[in-house]
Amino acid sequence: MLKLNVLIAGSTGYIGIELVKILSQHKNVSIKYLCGNTSVGKKISFYDKSLKSKRLPKIVKFNKSYLKNVDVIFTALPNGEAQDISKNLLTKNILIDIAADFRLNSSKSYSKWYKQKHRAPNNIKKSIYSIPEFSGKIIRNFKIISCPGCYPTSILLPLIPLIKKNVIKLENIIADSKSGYSGAGRGVHKGHDKKNLYESLKAYGIGFHRHNSEIEQEIKKHTNKKKLNITFTPHLSPMFKGILSTIYIESKNEFSLKKLNNILKSTFAKKQFVKIKKINTPISTNDVINTNDCHISICKTKYKNKYIILSAIDNLIKGGSGQAVQNMNIKFNFPEKRGLI
Repeated sequence: MLKLNVLIAGSTGYIGIELVKILSQHKNVSIKYLCGNTSVGKKISFYDKSLKSKRLPKIVKFNKSYLKNVDVIFTALPNGEAQDISKNLLTKNILIDIAADFRLNSSKSYSKWYKQKHRAPNNIKKSIYSIPEFSGKIIRNFKIISCPGCYPTSILLPLIPLIKKNVIKLENIIADSKSGYSGAGRGVHKGHDKKNLYESLKAYGIGFHRHNSEIEQEIKKHTNKKKLNITFTPHLSPMFKGILSTIYIESKNEFSLKKLNNILKSTFAKKQFVKIKKINTPISTNDVINTNDCHISICKTKYKNKYIILSAIDNLIKGGSGQAVQNMNIKFNFPEKRGLI
């Protein structure tokens, strides 16, 4: 049985912890290194007691010499750091990035949206932006796999099939998304009074959130229109994790609610982690927490040809660690659900 040696950089963040949990029970994985900066020498169970029974290495500071001992590097790091690691990859190494370092197709776009120079522009062409339900086996041709952001995952999964079939208008799509505060990382507590964080709802990145860039980039791959009118607003909500995206669309005249729903059902019929619910089904984050699932429901409104799509995921799993492992499974021809169910 193929056994991959794995390094996790950023292992103590919320996504990193979830990744350790998943990979520690994956039969094709041996966790060789857990890396962190401020936690060197600690056990990972310090951050999550459920890992106490696992035989895992102590946390070390990343060193490029470790790359010769591993097959796969997972990076859940601040923006820019995976770029630095990518410059030292060996022939045997595969990099799976859960941050934003290789999500955009050009260094110019990255600089525009992330306000910093891309430090490994030559590696962009060696990378692929991979929502596994859409990219599939093509990722086997790439050395760097870039996992989508959590919000875009919840938005693009239902939108792309409808856009590919040319059944909805692109003039005024609105995506209103609510996320648990874990989506902002452990540092979220520093910028909020604890009472306010746990008892309030906050809109942020209004009009210009960075995830706009990858949402528009991926949609443009499936339409000839150069200009799109997609409004995305994220909100931080008083729950630990989960995302619920409410997406407002308008169909072209000849396409009914049933037709749209059938397109989604046929697209994901053989996909293990995307569940298309019955028309007009209310869904919640509670339906998907601690899973790699995305639940999607399309609902009618009082206006002709205008519909609401509900899409729910766990931001730390389907929107992060789980999707990364799903990509790894496809890359190495493991069963796609391995370690995730």
